[in-house]
Amino acid sequence: MKKNNRFISLSVLMLIFGIMLSVQFVSLKEPEVRDTRDVWELREDLKEEQKKQLNLIGEIDKYEKMLSTYQHQEENSRTKALNETLQNLKKQAGFTDVDGSGITIKISQLFSDELTGEPIENPPPDLLKKLINELNMYEAEEISINDRRVINTTVIRDINGTTKIDGYPLDNYPITVKVIGKNADKLYSRMNASTLQDLFAGENLDLQIERPEEQIKIKAYEGSMHTSPLKPLEKSKGENS
Repeated sequence: MKKNNRFISLSVLMLIFGIMLSVQFVSLKEPEVRDTRDVWELREDLKEEQKKQLNLIGEIDKYEKMLSTYQHQEENSRTKALNETLQNLKKQAGFTDVDGSGITIKISQLFSDELTGEPIENPPPDLLKKLINELNMYEAEEISINDRRVINTTVIRDINGTTKIDGYPLDNYPITVKVIGKNADKLYSRMNASTLQDLFAGENLDLQIERPEEQIKIKAYEGSMHTSPLKPLEKSKGENS
């Protein structure tokens, strides 16, 4: 009887030891996966915004064709309704001039190249993107940089050492950023309280935020409308689905 009890106890101990060993083996075998869900979510949000912009452009194209058809048929009431819908879609997509209360931001060189002993640099694209993101966070409705309208598909990047917005260079100072917002006073206060001025100063750039104005005019987006299909983003290594 004692033999049986010892055998059972030994078997239980061996079973526990085996389970612990297998757990340890699995934990060593599986590498730690870096959690980048925040990054992936941001990329998904960007893709969604770009998809919305392309959908708007597709709708504009559809209504322009319908409007052309009805104009030939001389159906005045239907033509008027379609034209109103078309103009509203164009406004949402950034293809019309707009005006409203807002602020103007001037980006200029902080110290001359004579003082620094270095040539004038273009504003870093990432810093301009951060400025746009922060403006949007503070409820900016429309933005332009050097009278180039910023929309969801706008591309700001470095091309051969020159920072460009949708292919147009930003190599002359001052650079003028116009912003129309829901509440111009609040936008002005929040931008003055942000750390962006310090970040720009670190790049030898002065970020001058002018006081709110009742009427700021922002030109329409001048690029062509493309409705080519979106391609899915490829996941980088270590990103979760």
